[in-house]
Amino acid sequence: MATVSPATAAPGAGHPAVPAGERGATRIADRVVAKIAAQAAREALRDASTDRTDAHASVTVRRRDGRQDFGEARVRVAVELGYPSDIGAQCGAVRRQVSQRVRELAGMSVPEVAVQVERLHAPQLERDGRGRVR
Repeated sequence: MATVSPATAAPGAGHPAVPAGERGATRIADRVVAKIAAQAAREALRDASTDRTDAHASVTVRRRDGRQDFGEARVRVAVELGYPSDIGAQCGAVRRQVSQRVRELAGMSVPEVAVQVERLHAPQLERDGRGRVR
């Protein structure tokens, strides 16, 4: 039976501790970050408007070796907005909310959030049966 020195033993365990360089690493999948970003965009738009909103996100995650955080996420979010509205203010709210929520929930820095407006919903056109503004 091998003896374990107190320096390599994990506190409260009978097994030797694994050196930091040999441990695994936690990685957040890109699709998880995309879901967080899309949900955050919907939250921001829900807060800014009573109209129906939709948002989806694509994310590029860049890993940085030797860092304590989980990397850097560059996010692209596509949204549908009501029209007429303050499109710039809504896009700014989406940027802030996405950046904050990805930082909070995924532990990633977010240096860039690009917001693309895919469609505008005009209530007067929807009543007439003409649908969305493209």
